[in-house]
Amino acid sequence: MTTLVSGRVVGYARVSTRGQDLGYQLDKLNAAGCAKVFHEKRSGKNRDDRPELAALLQSLHSGDLVLATVTDRLARDPLDMLNIVAAVQKAGAGLRLLDEPFIDTTSEFSDLILFIIGWAARWQRLRILENTAHGRELARQRGVKFGRKPKLGPIQQAKAAERRANGEPCALIARAFGVSESTINRIKPTSQGSTGDIVGNMPE
Repeated sequence: MTTLVSGRVVGYARVSTRGQDLGYQLDKLNAAGCAKVFHEKRSGKNRDDRPELAALLQSLHSGDLVLATVTDRLARDPLDMLNIVAAVQKAGAGLRLLDEPFIDTTSEFSDLILFIIGWAARWQRLRILENTAHGRELARQRGVKFGRKPKLGPIQQAKAAERRANGEPCALIARAFGVSESTINRIKPTSQGSTGDIVGNMPE
């Protein structure tokens, strides 16, 4: 569906460091007829690090048009781009990149553009999941244990189990070790005088 431009034309420009120059982007955006250009010198690591972009998106109304020069000045990756496009469309506005004219949600090819951006975002998510799984497996092979650390160490668990076997209430044992009563309940009492197998060393 083609978005009709009937409102403001606003621009967005960004560079990653204070030492970089916004001149080229500002010149292009002003020449394209932007009534206002939101600009900042930020890394773009996440949306919270780009207050001017957040302000631009919040200011949009139906019929507005957002201009930027290229993808990496607007978004940090395909998933970020997909979220930005979704925010623009939710406001009833359009998005166009001056140096990448194939990114234009106001054109008759907007559905295809969104499909491509969505496919790229999905590919990125899959790669992140694969890399995460691969990293966890390598860490597991090196003996790294995942999950929360047990509230009580093996020696403490053995002492707690022995105190349970001696008939001491779980509530008193829990207070003595500074843990919840449920943590003590998960520790299997040992027979008196024994520190055999202990079950229930799961964290809270």
